[in-house]
Order: sequence, then structure tokens, then C-alpha cells
Amino acid sequence: MRILLVASSFNSLTQRVLVELRDRGHAVAVEVTPDGAAVREAVARHTPDLVVAPMLKAVVPRDVWTAHRCLIVHPGPVGDRGPSSLDHAIHDGADTWGVTVLQADEEMDAGDVWASAGFRVPEAGKSDLYRNELSDAAVAAVLLAVERVATGATPRPQTGEIRARPALRQEERRISWGEDTTETVLRTLRAADSQPGVPDRLLGAEWFLHGGHPEDGLRGRPGDLLATRAGAVCRATVDGAVWIPELRARTGPGRPRACKLPATLALAGRMPELPELPAPLGPGRPTRPGGRTWTDIRYAEQGPVGVLSFTFPGGAMSTDQCRRLLDAYETARGRPTSVLVLGGQRDFFSNGIHLHVIEAAADPAAESWANINAMNDLVEAVLTTTDRLVVSAIGGNAAAGGVMLALAADEVWCRSGSVLNPHYRRMGLYGSEYWTRTLPGKVGEALAARLTEEARPVSAGASLDMGLVDRIVDCGPGEFTAEVTRSALRLASRTGLQARIAAKKAEHERRESVAPLAAYRERELSHMRRIFDDPAASYHALRRSFVRKEAPRAPSPDGAGADAAGSADC
Repeated sequence: MRILLVASSFNSLTQRVLVELRDRGHAVAVEVTPDGAAVREAVARHTPDLVVAPMLKAVVPRDVWTAHRCLIVHPGPVGDRGPSSLDHAIHDGADTWGVTVLQADEEMDAGDVWASAGFRVPEAGKSDLYRNELSDAAVAAVLLAVERVATGATPRPQTGEIRARPALRQEERRISWGEDTTETVLRTLRAADSQPGVPDRLLGAEWFLHGGHPEDGLRGRPGDLLATRAGAVCRATVDGAVWIPELRARTGPGRPRACKLPATLALAGRMPELPELPAPLGPGRPTRPGGRTWTDIRYAEQGPVGVLSFTFPGGAMSTDQCRRLLDAYETARGRPTSVLVLGGQRDFFSNGIHLHVIEAAADPAAESWANINAMNDLVEAVLTTTDRLVVSAIGGNAAAGGVMLALAADEVWCRSGSVLNPHYRRMGLYGSEYWTRTLPGKVGEALAARLTEEARPVSAGASLDMGLVDRIVDCGPGEFTAEVTRSALRLASRTGLQARIAAKKAEHERRESVAPLAAYRERELSHMRRIFDDPAASYHALRRSFVRKEAPRAPSPDGAGADAAGSADC
């Protein structure tokens, strides 16, 4: 079937629907359509058998949906209507939610139902939930709807309770620090973690707060800052505290959108002297018995298996984050394990360098150079680990240098719902992180060239077929960590493991004698340095466009397109 996807942005759900439909043999094109007129033009250009809108803020014109079957993916259960569906679900503390595929109609979200799917709502931010549980449910519903269209079925009218709710306004998201409990604050923060952020006043300035995690061991006057950790700030509530990883300055009309930054970086020059609390040593290790705390990097061991997990907002890794992860990796490498898992968390694995921190730097070219070298140092440490097996465990999406970080391991395991973007071209970059060695080593020279030039997203299934990943972990987002740990324990118990490690060491030494890693690094970074130091290079304009959201960039009609730091969601 010839299917046209129309979307307001080429975000994670649009990419996921695209790759899943293509994997099933459909001819799928994508158009980013900012308004109804653009939808009309896109449909006229492609003349599809079916139009699907995975994430569309514009209204499909009447003349389009009367002439073509148009399916709308609504992020809410049957009967739910309104533009802030998922926001309301998290803000109100819903335990379960759903996705509905609707026939486009005169009234928004009121069309007949082609398919629907439900999911449980975990304690996670909106963007995490959107990329994972909601994405899984949406794909299941879209595939069922497409199958029903292909077999000549008809949709069913919406029946039962109708819940029409308006957009969740920013004033409704404000936190009352003197009254709201920790759980209320967390729901508010999670319902706006990526977009639009929670408006607040802090240290004499207006901000948007992004992300929120519980802290039970610290207390203070509600609203006060208590401590810092790994770039985040801890802020007191009436009955506890929360960690806030990122802030974005509120700018006035006509001014460029501010960068979303680690909280301590955003508050530099304003923040009082606060203690920098060390991260807990193990996963979930509390500051007090029964308590909760947050850190972005954790390490755990089960017998011969070590698991070094990390979770950075948006999957972007700044110079500081790369260096801290490298320090943690070196510590983990000093432990007596035979298998080391890198990753293993739900949501993003990595999207490479941190474009927001780079854009906000006094010298973006210099910060780009520092960031890419820090990424290279981390990848090199993985590539030169010869005394154990290293497994990269991709629980969510990965792009650009994040994919190459994963490929540095001996095996790459990937959750079934992940989407990979193994390329740099859409951000105007040549690429680094030893990709010219690892990517061809995985998929061959010809396919590596195609992946980097075409710059298309790739599904987990297609990644396995082409050899980009070695195993698919078929489970829900919440079960990924446990499933990966069990698989790693089985790998560690296999007969012949030590012989495999010895062979790995010998092969590394042989390759170093023929084509040393330093040569790959020097060649790649020479390309990157020229780009960074050239003010006219497209990278600088593309980075600014992505970060400041000044001019949305559409993928080409064949569906190619992704950013070095991932796509914005929700």
C-alpha cells in the first residue's frame, strides 16, 4: 500500500511508524506539514492510498479527508479529545491510558475508530512515556488499522463517555512550592518535562523547569535549593524534595528561544553556595533506608556481570557528562567482572554531542571540539577494553555518535521498540567516534555508506537483519533492565567465555598493528575540526535551528532526516 505520513515534526513516533510500516512492505513517504494547506499540497503531490498522521497539530482540510482516507493517531483512549491528552493523563495521575486511531472528521478527535490500544502509565516523564509505552501502543494500533483498511473493513463510531478537555495552559502547570506535596510536584514536572516545561521563578529570574525526580533524604524550606548533583539542583517541597535536571530561561516576545541546559549551568552566577552531593554507589541506593534519590549514572553488579547505566535528558551528552561517564566506566572496568553492560535503561541510549550546551557556549566551535573529543575518549575506552566482554544495551532510541558509542561494544542488544539513526549528515557533520571503523565492521562498507548518506531511521528489526545490532530484546520498556541483566548472566556463564575474551584481545592487537585506532580518530577529527572552525558551515545554522526552534527542518519526501541530538517530542 502507498502510505503518506503527515506530521508536524519528524519526531520519534513519526519515525517509529515510518520504519514499522516500511518493514512490512508498504511504500511510505513522509511530509512535515505545518498547516492544512501544506497537508493538501503533500497529498496532491503523492496521491497515496492512505494518509496517516502520527503527530499532527494542523487540521486536515475537509477536501482532503473527503477525497482520501485519513487516519489520525490520537494519544488518548477512545472518547478522549483535546490537544493535551497525555499531559492531562500524567498531571491527573492516571494509572492507565491509551492510543486511538481515528478517521479524520469535521470535529477534532471525533471521527470513527479504526483501532485502539491501551498501556499502563509508569512513573516517568511525558517524553519518556511518549517514546516508549505510548509508542508501542500507537504502532500496534496503526498496524491494526492499516490491516483493516487493506481488508476492506469499516471503522466503528465512538460510543460511551466523551471527555473533551482544552489544552493544559501554562498557568495550570505552575507549582505552589509552599503547598504542593512531592508527588504533586513530580506529576506537574513530568507532565511537561520536554515540552513545554513548567514556568517558575527562581533566584530572581523566570525559568521553565524540565524534568523531575524524587529525593526523600533532604529537607528544607519549601522552594529553597538544597544541593546539586551532576548538573541538577535539588529543591525542597513541603514534605521532601525533588531533583530538577534542566532549566530553560524564559525569553520575551521577539527574542530567540533560550537553550535547555543542565540546571547548574543555567543558574551559573546566580546560585548560592550549595553542597555537591556524591551520587549513590549502586542502582537505587537511597540516601536513607526506604528513601529515593536520583543520579544520571549508576553501577550495579550481579556476580560476574557489571551494569553501568546512564540516562541523560534527551539523550544528549555534554563534555562534562561524557567525562563523568568515562570516569564511571574506568571504575567499572576495574571491577572483577567478565561481562560489562553499558546502558540497559529505558528510553534514550545516546544521541551524541549536546547541541544545547554547545549553542549556549561563549565559543560554540571550541565547545563542539571539546565535546566531540570527550565522546571519542569514551568510545576509545570501550574499544580498548580487552579483558572482558562489553555489551551495549539500547533500551530506547539512539542517533549519530550515540549509535557509534553502542557499536564500540562486542555485542549490541536493542529493545524491540527502538529506532536507530546511524548517521550525522542531517546536522551537517562528517561524524566521529571511530565510526569509519566500527560501522563498516558491523554492516560492511557498502551498507555503511548507504546508511550515512541516506540518513534514514532504522527499526530494531531492520538493524538486526543488516547486522547493526546482534540481539533484539522483545519486552516492554519497564522490563528491559531486568531482561538485559538476565541475558548478560547467561552470557557470562557460557563455556568458552575466557577463550572468546582472549581471542578478542589478540584481534585487537592485530588490528592495532595494521590500522591503529589513533589513525581513525585523527582522520575523522580533521574533518570535524574544519567544520567546527568554519562559521559558514551548515552545522552552525542547523544546530541553531534545532536548538532555538527557529525554522523547522522537514525530512525529504522519502522520509530521510534526523538530528544529531534527536528529535523533540510531544
